[in-house]
Amino acid sequence: MKRNIIAGLAVISLLSSCNNKEKMLDSLADYNNSKETTGYHFGDRLTLPKEVTDHAESITISFGENETSNLTIDPKFFTLGDNDVTFTIKTKNGETLNQDATINVFAKNPEKNISYSIVADYPHDPTNFVEGFLMEGNTVYESAGLDGASKLIKYTLGSSTPGIVEKQPADIFSEGCAMVGDKIYQLTYKSKIGFVYDKNTLKKLSQFPLPNVIGEGWGLTYDGKNLVATDGSKNLYFLDVNDPSKVVRTVAVAGNAEIYDNINELEYHKGFIYSNVWHQPIILKINPATGEVVGKFDFTKLTRENDQGNSEHVLNGIAFKDDNMLVTGKNWAKIYEIDVQ
Repeated sequence: MKRNIIAGLAVISLLSSCNNKEKMLDSLADYNNSKETTGYHFGDRLTLPKEVTDHAESITISFGENETSNLTIDPKFFTLGDNDVTFTIKTKNGETLNQDATINVFAKNPEKNISYSIVADYPHDPTNFVEGFLMEGNTVYESAGLDGASKLIKYTLGSSTPGIVEKQPADIFSEGCAMVGDKIYQLTYKSKIGFVYDKNTLKKLSQFPLPNVIGEGWGLTYDGKNLVATDGSKNLYFLDVNDPSKVVRTVAVAGNAEIYDNINELEYHKGFIYSNVWHQPIILKINPATGEVVGKFDFTKLTRENDQGNSEHVLNGIAFKDDNMLVTGKNWAKIYEIDVQ
């Protein structure tokens, strides 16, 4: 009889333990799901539900190779944007529970909707699948993509005829480009290499391997100290201009209420980075020190007028003519000069 009572108590204890475990994981999942939309800001503290904290001996959060028991959103640990983490809970009865979650971290201040007016437009070769776009004086340098059709082009703004064309091998898909002194740096899409050209002749001088962390080459600009590259994620990669295979630092991008992946073509101007977002008719104004989006341009109307119903003919090209912005897109027939208000 005593043996049966002990066995019964053991079953009850096991069932209670399983029930507590399920309650803890369910409440944690509900909490995390509810916070994905509203997100957090740096300095916020995770206020986990009582079903978790009342039964937890310890709680840790792991993110990549890092781990912390501090439930404050600390920029030393988290980045802006989405953070894929794992919660590890050691319960008071000795169990270890794990649950994956996404912690979204947003910029504290809302981004400004930047107004503008179109002051001029110029012809653009509609056969060019624009990937990189920059300007010096009245000269445009453009990197056009697609397998078998990639090239680096130099022409005068307003001219429909290129002055110099440097064609790429058929297996190269050209991407973003940037000017550093008398050189043009250019990324490639999936070849994991970049090229360096003479600015005046467009003759190739050298090439370099892309850093391992950059899976694909997308956008490129120069901030006066480092090359800044994108790879289709939320990240800006600051590269050593003397050794572009080396990442100096990485900055994640996010707005006040929105995660921005697919950060694409870049342009640096007067302390800010301007970026297209692939397949969105917008340009972001980004603080390169923090990754916070401080402003946003809406080019929906221009995109609709130029994409010819083709979803791949996206807005993708940013340059500056003094303080006016130049914008164009993949296979667009025009370049627009924008007076920023």
